[in-house]
Parts: sequence; structure tokens; C-alpha cells
Amino acid sequence: MATGSIAAAVTADIMAMPDAEVVAVGSRTQESARRFAERFSLPRAYGSWRELAEDPQVDVVYVATPHSAHHAAVRTALLAGKPVLCEKPFTLNAAEAGELVALARERGVFLMEAMWMYCNPAIRRITELVRDGAIGEIRSVNAEFGLAGPIPPEHRLRDPALGGGALLDLGVYPVSFAQLLLGEPEHVTAWAHMSGGVDENTGLLLGYESGAVAALTCSLVAGTANRASVTGSAGRIDLPGGFFFPDRFTLHREGAEPQEFTDLGPHQTYAHQAAEVMRALRAGESESPLVPLEGTLAVMRTLDAARERIGLRFPGE
Repeated sequence: MATGSIAAAVTADIMAMPDAEVVAVGSRTQESARRFAERFSLPRAYGSWRELAEDPQVDVVYVATPHSAHHAAVRTALLAGKPVLCEKPFTLNAAEAGELVALARERGVFLMEAMWMYCNPAIRRITELVRDGAIGEIRSVNAEFGLAGPIPPEHRLRDPALGGGALLDLGVYPVSFAQLLLGEPEHVTAWAHMSGGVDENTGLLLGYESGAVAALTCSLVAGTANRASVTGSAGRIDLPGGFFFPDRFTLHREGAEPQEFTDLGPHQTYAHQAAEVMRALRAGESESPLVPLEGTLAVMRTLDAARERIGLRFPGE
């Protein structure tokens, strides 16, 4: 569903998989769907989301609309009984996310957020190391995601009607990274510089009863290094720029030389999340253990709390 740049990138990656086929595209206009189908030589193009969702030869629907339309698009697919992989952020707010999760569970239909970071081989290896106690008890997480800009006012990232701003589009990655390792925080503090009705430079501090903290930033006006680190009582793991699709990372431990982890598999690809959906469906699972729905809901609650602190509301909320 949808025909933008992310839809194109995901389509190309899925078409390169040996056991997957892209068979149809649906858009809000027939012309947009037709152009996309011609670009990728797809058999069918539909001028509505409903037609795509009701295609009996479609096994899974990937939702690639702007996130302001995720709720409506996912709901259309779920009501047609179609499993869904939905782009991040999952929805505009936790209430919308909760409605979709409830609908999927009620109907027994698979649903997963397209948080490709969670399916990345390096990130999966990091979670294994942390779980096995490689760095001891986590004390802090740091992560940043910023774009240098300038981003024109007509761009979707600057448009409140499309859920624009740094927090939902970029900040979802630092928040998701922190919560993958620490879970949902007990305390959320945030500050942002606002412009044109959206946040353009935002910082969050997440606090945990364990004493751990997560310091996170996202920006539409600063090209940060986009690195991340997690520090524990017995060591630290550093991720390089592009921490949300890393191909390597470094483990530091007291009294030992830094250990470089490389050759972890393809990193900057959407195929990992598609493969996880296919694995789960073949196993008869209604959600993914790699990207669980409870984790998606928890991230949305944190983003809601941050938005409340910075005063960010979208039209219609």
C-alpha cells in the first residue's frame, strides 16, 4: 500500500529475495499505482487500498503510507483478513496503535511494525550479548539521529498533517533502541525547538527504576553522527554511524582489548524484516517475537509522553 520512496526501496529488496514475490500495488489513485507497477513490472495495480487488501492472491500487505495514514491503511487490510507489515512509526499515537493491535488479535491476523532495526543481524547479536551479561547491568543508553537539512516546508517531515517532525520519524529509532535493551521507562522528560507546528530539534531523557538512563536526540536541523552506545557495569558496546542498520559494533570490557564484531551479514536491507514476517506466517504465529506488538505499544506510549512534554499535537487529535 502506497508508492513513495520507502515503498520502492522495500519492493526492490523483497524482489531480490529467492522465496518472495511482489504481486500487486495499491494506491489512492489508479495512475500512481499504474506507474509504480510499471516501474517494477508488477502484475496488478489497484486504485484503492481496499482492492489490494481483497486480492485473494496477496498473502501479506506492506503498508508504506505516511504514518498519519497508517491506522486507516492497516485497518483496511486487517478487516480483509490480510497479515500486515506496517512502516514505523506504527501510528500517530498509542491510542491508534492499541486499536489496531486489538483488531488484529480479535481476528487472529498477523501484524508487525516494520522496525527493520530489530531484525538487523548486528542488533540481534547485541541483544544476545546484553542478555548473556557481556557488559553487566545496563547503566545508560545513548543514541542520536539527525539530518542536516535544510528540509523545505512542503516536505512531509515539516507537515503537521502528515505527522511531521523529528520525533516520530527519526526519534522512533533512538527510543526503540533504548527500549529494546531497557524496556519501557518509568520517567520521560523531553524538550524541543518547535517550528511550523512540528518539532525540529528534540532531546529525551528516559529514566528507569533500576537507575538506568537513556539520553536520546533527534533533529531535522543537525546532521549528527547517528551513533549509539550502551554502557553497563562491566563494559560498553559502541555502534557506528547509522546505528539503526549497523554492519559492525565494538565491545569494550574492563581489562580486555576492544572486540570488533564484523561480517554479521547484509545490514542496509529491508529483506530481514520481510524474512521474519514470512518465517512467522509459515510457523502459524500471529506476531513476531523479534518485533512484538507489546514492544510497539510501549514505544508509542513513550513517544506520546514525549509529545505531551514538548506540546506537539497533530490535526484531528
